This record gives sequence, structure tokens and C-alpha cells, in this order.
Amino acid sequence: MRLVPIECVKEGSFLAKTIYDQNERVLLREGIILTTNLIKRIKLIPLYSVYINDEYSEGAIDDIIKPELRQKCIKTLKNTFMSIEKHSSCNNRNIPMESFLSISNLAQEIMDEVLSSKNLMINLVDIKNMDNYTYQHSVNVAVLSLVLGSQLNLRKSELFDLCTGALIHDIGKVFIPKEVLNKVEVLTAAEFTLISEHTVKGYNYLKSNPDISSVPRIIALQHHEKVNGKGYPENRESDKINKLAKITAICDVYDALTSDRPYRRAMLPSDALEYIMAHSGSHFDYEMVKAFSKIIVPYPEGTIVRLSNGDIGIVQATYVNFPLRPQIKILRSKNPKMINQYVNLTDNLSIVIESIEYEISS
Repeated sequence: MRLVPIECVKEGSFLAKTIYDQNERVLLREGIILTTNLIKRIKLIPLYSVYINDEYSEGAIDDIIKPELRQKCIKTLKNTFMSIEKHSSCNNRNIPMESFLSISNLAQEIMDEVLSSKNLMINLVDIKNMDNYTYQHSVNVAVLSLVLGSQLNLRKSELFDLCTGALIHDIGKVFIPKEVLNKVEVLTAAEFTLISEHTVKGYNYLKSNPDISSVPRIIALQHHEKVNGKGYPENRESDKINKLAKITAICDVYDALTSDRPYRRAMLPSDALEYIMAHSGSHFDYEMVKAFSKIIVPYPEGTIVRLSNGDIGIVQATYVNFPLRPQIKILRSKNPKMINQYVNLTDNLSIVIESIEYEISS
């Protein structure tokens, strides 16, 4: 399967990944044939990209956690965040202990699935419903953080704190006005300052609840700090930032960049990875970025790409430690002998991937 912008989806393609509504109910199930009317309905949800199977790509890209667990996490986080919002509007900062116990249980479930996976590489971009973005983003950041934490050989106790903190890293956003959080236009300086307060607001809220340990609170506070000391809220430099917060920061930015938002379209995974690598040592910890670059697959199997020699092909296989140099099956070439031939970019260093293609001309 491959990820395609909705405007490039052709009638007759098969939906390769189930679409859910804001209440996590199935809207369109995997395997359905996409008609013109269904494509119009998807645009109204709104979703800007979908996974499809067509004549060029078939088969699934496996998620690291099961869809059922992902939906359960989203629903639990949504209920928890909405409960906090409701209680805070009544000047009651305490919510039932069961809510945070549920999040701790989720962290353990996610840990069990991620650590039992045989392939700890991220090759799936999560499609997010605009209404549930914060909760879907939080789950994805938790999964990404766990995979990176595992790559960095963290202890299980650290991984648990990391996963818990990543799940609730944006909890302070419940205290930020919705009209500012969801603003489509460019934020004013005052509005950006207001949104920046979500780190401190989240930390202060969690500090008043003894059911959450200190490390997840610190992750909520420090996940926007930068190693050069130019982040917020405290302008901490690298050695003053909690290492689990530094992991969460990388995963937070990557997932945000690869997500469609009302005010901009998603970046390609390859471009998001390049952005993070370019800011290694300034925004992000250098060694952590180096480890992150080995677990992200910017061109998953099924992706159609244009090569620097002009050929167009489809990614057939990816390799650990060489995410930018997969194996390609050639679909279009000036040299007829190359059609349907396989090119391994790890063996052909003079050829690089230039772009992702969504439509192939005959």
C-alpha cells in the first residue's frame, strides 16, 4: 500500500487502511473500492491523505501496535483530556485516579507490544482526523519515543516513564483556548506565547496529581527545550534537559511535521527526517538524532519514487541502518531493458531518490 494525497486518488483504487470518525467509529473499512462519491466524502471529513492499494502497490505496511490498541489509546486519552477540561472549568483540578491509572495501563500495553515486535522500524505515517489530532499525535509520539528509547538501550523502567510522559506531554493544551490552538492563520506573538504556556500549565497540573511520577511531569515541561538553550519554557541547555524529554522532543516534531494540519499539508517523511537531521546539535541531541535516523523509514515499501537518473520505480525493500537507500523495482525508464528490473541503492551510490511520485504517466 502507499500513502497518497486525496486529490491524487483515482477511482477504482482500494482503501488500504480503515478510516475512523472523531469518536473512533469505522467510517470506511479497509478494502473498499473508492468511488468518486467516496473520495468526495473523505475530503469532507476532512482527510488530506489516505493509504491505497492499486495497480502499482499491494499488501499492507504493518503498524508496530495493533489498530485495536491504537483506537483504545486514543479513546482513553480523549476521555481523560476532556474530563480534565471539564473539571478545570469548574475550578476543580482533581480528576478520578482511575483516569491516570488507565494511562499507566496503556503505557504498559504499548510497551509490551513495541518491545515484542521483531521489526523496530517506523515505516507508517499515521493518518489523523483533525478533530482528534491531539490524542492521535500523543499516541504516535509515545510509540516513536519507545522505539527510539529501545534503540538507545534504555532500561524498562525508563521506557515506561518515557511512554507515560509521551502520552501526556501535551496535556497542558487543555488549558489553552481552542480558538488559539486551532487557528488556521499565522499566530500573533501573543498567541504563540499563550500556546507556549502549555508546557508549564501541564507540568503544574500533573504536579498537583500524585498518581503521576516526577519523570512524566518533567517530559511535559521540557519537551520544547532545545539543546542550544533557545527552547522554552526555561531556555535549558543540553545537559540541563532530561534525556527522556529530549527523546520526546525529536518524536514530537517528527510526528507533527508528517501530519496534515488545517494550516499546512504534511511534510514527506524524508523531508521531516532531513529537517531533524539539519537541526541536530542545535535543537536536538546529536547522538539521539543519529539513532533516530536508523529507525525511520522515509520511503516505505510501496512508495513510488523518481530517481536522480530519471527512472521511476516502486520501493520493494528497506534496510536497517540505510533508510535512504532501499531496493527499487523500475516501472518507467528511458532504457527499456531496465523495466521491471531491481536496483539496490546500497550498491548504486551514484543514484539517489529525488522525489515521491503519486501519478505515473504512460
